[in-house]
Amino acid sequence: MSKRQWNELNAHIVACDRCPRLLEHCQKIAREKRKAYLDWDYWGKPVENFGDPKADLLVVGLAPGAHGANRTGRMFTGDRSGDWLYRALHRVGFANQAESTDRDDGLKLINCAITNACHCAPPDNKPTREEIANCRDWFDQTISLLKPKVFLALGQIGWRAVIDQAKHQGWYEGKIPKFAHAASVQFASGHWLLGSFHPSQQNTFTGRLTKEMLDAVFDEARRLLDGND
Repeated sequence: MSKRQWNELNAHIVACDRCPRLLEHCQKIAREKRKAYLDWDYWGKPVENFGDPKADLLVVGLAPGAHGANRTGRMFTGDRSGDWLYRALHRVGFANQAESTDRDDGLKLINCAITNACHCAPPDNKPTREEIANCRDWFDQTISLLKPKVFLALGQIGWRAVIDQAKHQGWYEGKIPKFAHAASVQFASGHWLLGSFHPSQQNTFTGRLTKEMLDAVFDEARRLLDGND
């Protein structure tokens, strides 16, 4: 898509008011803040897509972190999940640097974009089905305009969002493929879906997801894209 279309879509996402519960939560967190971030002016509203508007790889997460993206205003920025994600992206050439601290830190993604199934930080990191459905239009528009070749879903909700989109587009029929780390599905359209455990502290602190495991999934994404060039 053009840069103008990308910016217009992001402006609509940021202005979205479809989920009063989520907006109230985002604003409450922004007011109360965490002690370590008292000097921050929290973003406190829906978080836009981030990355290259001509990307072939689309990373699909769950939702912004309360004191990460909801604070900084950029996907996976300002928390441990982002530390893991951008390190992995940089290693395989999808990012120009490994660190992501704020919207003005110089980070750029290369042939990669990041979106979420839900664009607002939810209480307990658990959006309702209705809230995810309210965000479905932004997901549909992102995919329609971006036209990625490979999807990388971080977690089961992102995986299901891509499968639902594939069915809607007529790319896939039949039983929903089971989510697992390093799972992969090729749709009839030629698109690929890769699965990874989410780089949340719950997964990384317990060893359920290691750096080597995350790197392997991004290596596979790179291999698939290079094979399509």
